[in-house]
Amino acid sequence: MRQARVKRKTKETDIELEVRLDGKGTFEGDVPSGFFSHMLESLAKHSGVSLFIKAKGDVHVDLHHTIEDIGIVLGRALDQAFGDRAGIVRFGHAVVPMDEALAMAAVDVSGRGGFYIEGSIPAEKVGDLPVELVEEFFTALSREAKLTLHVRILAGKNSHHMLEAIFKAVARAFKQAFEVKGEDIPSTKGVL
Repeated sequence: MRQARVKRKTKETDIELEVRLDGKGTFEGDVPSGFFSHMLESLAKHSGVSLFIKAKGDVHVDLHHTIEDIGIVLGRALDQAFGDRAGIVRFGHAVVPMDEALAMAAVDVSGRGGFYIEGSIPAEKVGDLPVELVEEFFTALSREAKLTLHVRILAGKNSHHMLEAIFKAVARAFKQAFEVKGEDIPSTKGVL
């Protein structure tokens, strides 16, 4: 089974995370943000990746360090779980509606990390989550997982719906890209 467990402890955060790429999309989490926990649960459910996480952080300051570090740890766990990436589909994309909101995500499990987003969310905060931290999370995740992720916000007025559409679109793109359908490294270079 393609899985990994990663722990990271700093002066600002203490995070323990396990990921199972061939899981059942289950989520068990202790995360100090209700809305972000909801987004992680959605990411797990719609990607088919099982995710178990315990995260503590200096939330008396704000959520920044905790959300970014969850991205770092999840990215590292994904990278380890991919192994040499042999047999994976590699590419995935999805366009997902959430009521009036519409988001697109495209991923390349390329061995090169990068996150690119276009569009904006009207609210500065959704629930207890500052919206700007969503970009911090996906930037850290993409860098550490060594994957290229593009997100486009195509439509929307309700910030909650827009963020949910983003996470679900990313999840569906991950589901396609992470699937194993062969044995070879999906690259003309022979390595990812």
